[in-house]
Amino acid sequence: MTQRTVFFVSDHSGVTAETLGHSLIAQFDALEFRKITVPFVSTVDKAKRAAEKINAAARTQGSPPIVFSTLVKEDVRDTVREIVGRTDALFLDFFDSFLGPLEKELGHTSQHAMGVSHGIQNYREYDRRIEAMNFALSHDDGSNPQGYDRADLVLIGVSRSGKTPTCLYLALQYGVFAANYPLTGSDLEERRVPSTLSPHRDKIYGLTIEPRRLGELRSARGIGRRYASPRQVSFEIRQAQSLFERLDIPFIDATRCSIEELASRILDATHLERRTTS
Repeated sequence: MTQRTVFFVSDHSGVTAETLGHSLIAQFDALEFRKITVPFVSTVDKAKRAAEKINAAARTQGSPPIVFSTLVKEDVRDTVREIVGRTDALFLDFFDSFLGPLEKELGHTSQHAMGVSHGIQNYREYDRRIEAMNFALSHDDGSNPQGYDRADLVLIGVSRSGKTPTCLYLALQYGVFAANYPLTGSDLEERRVPSTLSPHRDKIYGLTIEPRRLGELRSARGIGRRYASPRQVSFEIRQAQSLFERLDIPFIDATRCSIEELASRILDATHLERRTTS
């Protein structure tokens, strides 16, 4: 498999460059990418050091790197572009590509400020995300069900079906107050929702997963052979889906979904508001 080196260069944390760059290179699954993030390139001197790092990788690997840039300051961006151009690197600058057309359309000059997209611009939204994270952690795996009155969403499913990471992502990214509750053996055998969840039926959303993948996840925990056995995981998943269908609980198969996609699909299906934009 052919490998190419990809750099994400930013004058701040690099989150924007990584997010946009990953979404593009993910379309090329026949290639293998070596990914390197170079954050906080905020001065010309730092730009020179970043560019030399990129060029060194080009010499080592023998092929031009691909550079995704979200550098805002023109002198910094131009320095990197000029130096890495000596290796025929593909320099893709997101801000340079889109800010110009936006300025023309809006009739305003952009502020060209570093770190705007992921800095704390709205303290109310930031506090909401922190509060939602604390809620998800304190209501994880069936903890504190008495606090579900405050929940926007309660995810249910068998153990290791992806409930906890999905709740944490919903909290951190969108400020959603998400709790999760594991379906126990008695719940599955009787195909019923635990009595503690009955008052919150309108908030419940189910997660399921393919047996083989669930077995892999459980085996990695090393808890016990029965816990990860094909027979046990197949039984639990079959019973969970039967419960969801019988009680008309909406659910999604998490097997091939990233956490980001799971969260987005759940928000879309439940019509929950994305409470943060940063």
